[in-house]
Amino acid sequence: MHYFTISTLLFLSIFTRAQNSLDELLDQYNNKSIPYISVSALKIVQDTVVVLDAREEKEYNISHLKNAIHVGYDHFKIASITQQHLSKNTHIVVYCSLGIRSEDISEKLQKAGYKNVYNLYGGIFEWKNKGYPVLNSNGKLTNEVHAYSEEWGKWLLKGTKIYSN
Repeated sequence: MHYFTISTLLFLSIFTRAQNSLDELLDQYNNKSIPYISVSALKIVQDTVVVLDAREEKEYNISHLKNAIHVGYDHFKIASITQQHLSKNTHIVVYCSLGIRSEDISEKLQKAGYKNVYNLYGGIFEWKNKGYPVLNSNGKLTNEVHAYSEEWGKWLLKGTKIYSN
């Protein structure tokens, strides 16, 4: 029953995202090889899936989702995942700032045989924009989010934008 609930929520989240300019941005950079999960669907199943942060360490240290495992992007190694001995059927959600880098990492996971990999639509920016909590490197709630760059930071509408650390 638990597996059915997670699968249903993940499946439904693919079809419930609103059309907007974020869709256009993601369409420009992504090839849709990995299904999206909405932030509202992830909020419901967050404690029952593996959440991977595909941003760089300085971004992760400013803020990240609860229980997120930092895997990075520039120096990502699939061995960092395979060494955790996760079942290939584990539900995995990958996120970054907006959902672009996370698609790349998700593709690598899929290529390695992981069957239930999802890309967080809008990334940590959309998560924060919806008012969901993020934690700093000390595990404390924070309002700060690494905004990556001025260009990408415009998508972060809530919280305090941090551009360097």
